[in-house]
Amino acid sequence: MSVTTARPTTFVGIQISPISFVDEGVDAVLDTLQRRIGVNVLMIGTISWLGLKVGRRISHALEGFPDHGIAAPYAMKGGAYIRVRDSYYARTAIRGFRSPDPELGDRDILDMVIPAARARGMRIMPEFMEPLFKYAGHGATADVEVEGLKAGYGPAEVLFGVSLALRRGEVAALLGRNGAGKSTTLKAIMGLLPARAGRVRFAGADITGLAPFRIARMGLGYVPEERRIFTDLTVFENLEVGRRAAPAGRAAWTPERASEACGVPAEQLRRAARRFATARAALTLWGMGVSQSVHGTDNARALISLALVSGQVGRPGAGLHPLRGQNNVQGASDAGLIPMMLPDYHRTDDDAARGALEALWGAPLPPAPGLTVVETLRAAERGDIRGMLIMGENPAMSDPDLTHARAALARLQHLVVQDIFLTETAALADVVLPASAWPEKDGTVTNTNRQVQRGRAALDPPGEARRDLDILVALARGLGLDWRYAGPAEVYAEMAAAMPSLANITWDRLERENSVTTPCHAPDQPGEEILFADGFHMPGGRARLVPAGPSDPEEATDAEFPLVLTTGRQLEHWHTGAMTRHASVLAALRPSPEVTASPETLRRAGLGDGDRARITTRRGAVECAARADPSLPDGLLFLPFAYREAAANVLTDARLDPVGRIPGFKFSAARIERAG
Repeated sequence: MSVTTARPTTFVGIQISPISFVDEGVDAVLDTLQRRIGVNVLMIGTISWLGLKVGRRISHALEGFPDHGIAAPYAMKGGAYIRVRDSYYARTAIRGFRSPDPELGDRDILDMVIPAARARGMRIMPEFMEPLFKYAGHGATADVEVEGLKAGYGPAEVLFGVSLALRRGEVAALLGRNGAGKSTTLKAIMGLLPARAGRVRFAGADITGLAPFRIARMGLGYVPEERRIFTDLTVFENLEVGRRAAPAGRAAWTPERASEACGVPAEQLRRAARRFATARAALTLWGMGVSQSVHGTDNARALISLALVSGQVGRPGAGLHPLRGQNNVQGASDAGLIPMMLPDYHRTDDDAARGALEALWGAPLPPAPGLTVVETLRAAERGDIRGMLIMGENPAMSDPDLTHARAALARLQHLVVQDIFLTETAALADVVLPASAWPEKDGTVTNTNRQVQRGRAALDPPGEARRDLDILVALARGLGLDWRYAGPAEVYAEMAAAMPSLANITWDRLERENSVTTPCHAPDQPGEEILFADGFHMPGGRARLVPAGPSDPEEATDAEFPLVLTTGRQLEHWHTGAMTRHASVLAALRPSPEVTASPETLRRAGLGDGDRARITTRRGAVECAARADPSLPDGLLFLPFAYREAAANVLTDARLDPVGRIPGFKFSAARIERAG
């Protein structure tokens, strides 16, 4: 039994010089294309050449127009295209076109070719197609009006008086010469770039300057360029179903039942599932909202299963990518900084893997898994751990249920903190070791795309600060260990000896090439760009489907705590603010904490925009200003955790996911009221 994705279309790719249409005649060229080669879709280049370019752009464009009702470039008819007026850039940067007639420009040639091609029944497609608008709203049609919009970084690009109507599901494309400001204008319309003048209206509402997610909620979407076509992939022959029983009572989760739970219409769930499964390539990206949950492991398992059963793995443009919050989360995980894992993701009770590392390091390793950060502080609170070294972490702000976390840190007999700023955790330390920032040290990082990247020191550490490796070697030697690493190159060599995943990626190679993707199968190969193309790293090469049913949060809302509190980062302040709140510009943009809620949620609590509010959960309470955000659903509170003045994690629940042992930062039952 097999399931395949939608069958790709094959196109013939031919590049034709615009001079051909002048020298040989339009009819002769079109006749050759259509009758001898069988080309019926003509891709139009707007500057340097005309012709049909290898199928992926045509496929991308045709998919945008389900009925293939494609109008010619520069035509406003039917609202299919928006043409941007030639700007300063277009007038000065046209290149690559040399006509025997200096007065004959590319638009003149288009004006000759397009009518002749359309008369032959050929479809016309612009080669330089910018990203698309797509209307996916609830109404049958929506109007887009752009009046005198100016935006850009240099001379102003202008889009004059465009007005068009989009039917539901219809797409509009920006068209024009290279450098005419198409991308800039699109970004301004979608709120990705500030407009210097002019207005944009959509469906009767002024959307000038609105944030992109607000515009998207109104139904105007942004469809990126470069959708690609790929071959079929049979999926079930590389899958097997795990034997873990599905949670009781969770087998019949139909779209209708799911709709009752999440509020999304059942038919919309079906459409989303079908679009994902039949897409030529679908990429799943997720962040902390999926994993920072008491059922975060099952959340990830569900996403993995969805990708597996629909064949969205093992191909360019498909796969699963957890979005990392730091530049070396992947590298740290690869190296074994997961408490139940050894380097290269061998479990601590894997006797063969543990034996190889014991031989390398000349020391025994315990088979039992270690502790997560939350579990470590719980052990400190019990007195099981009496001393601790904390490097570049701020658990006095980042751990859940901070009252208990801070009490645990205070109970330690000896706390050493190694960091670049005096953080809230460092303020509790017996000793603070001033460390080095990223630009002040050499080393490597590995990103979520599995690229091992060489980092080079650009500055010396200031004052008495020292590089991290120097501090660790000094501590080890003070404890009686014979550590003699001369630099990060020797540490990396030891990592490569412990981690087969770094095979063929030597320090010298990184010095030359700066970045190499892992796994890499030979010293002269670039590394494996796509994983799981031929099978999975499991017995028999098969991936395992693990059932994962929906679960309720450990903490329920009730009459006393009727709202849901979620926490996270802000654009201006990252994580606990240990670095960003020292940046004067960022601190000026976001100087103080704010809790965000919908206007209706604030109104019921008797609060207005800017009023001081008190947020309470079963762990504690904090106070800060309240801000209204119509984009948030009713009943949801959002509080960033970067501010010591209103430390969000005083409020969060410390219960853990039973498998990944991650706390549920994203869900706490709460209430909000006016601060007394």
